[in-house]
Amino acid sequence: MRIRILVGVLLVAGLFTTGSVASARYTAGDRQWTVVNFPDPVLVQDKFVMGPVLIVHDDSKMARGEACTTFYRFEAGVGPREEIVSFHCVPAKAQVVDNTTFTLKPSADLGCKRLIAYQIGGDTEVHAIPEK
Repeated sequence: MRIRILVGVLLVAGLFTTGSVASARYTAGDRQWTVVNFPDPVLVQDKFVMGPVLIVHDDSKMARGEACTTFYRFEAGVGPREEIVSFHCVPAKAQVVDNTTFTLKPSADLGCKRLIAYQIGGDTEVHAIPEK
């Protein structure tokens, strides 16, 4: 399964463009993933995230009460690198979206925006990010 994810990620690596959010998505069984590029820093829980990122959501981990969402640094041509942040999301039903979307909240004291939810394109769930 990891090989399939890695191969898929490598295939979509060419979708990145500088200064914009590009994404690709993949769904297999209990796992979904998307590759995005954050051109500006955003705060995800207590970690700053910027640049290409692989976001993986695992429904089976969520059902067990474990951290079901993980953000990884992503390197084009190589694939996922180290884990940035992992957490148990708070899912909610929503309308299907074509592309991965993010809900950001301004944070005046930090000088950047805080990511409070994401929705992978083609999915009917919004995943809220709990504050640490």
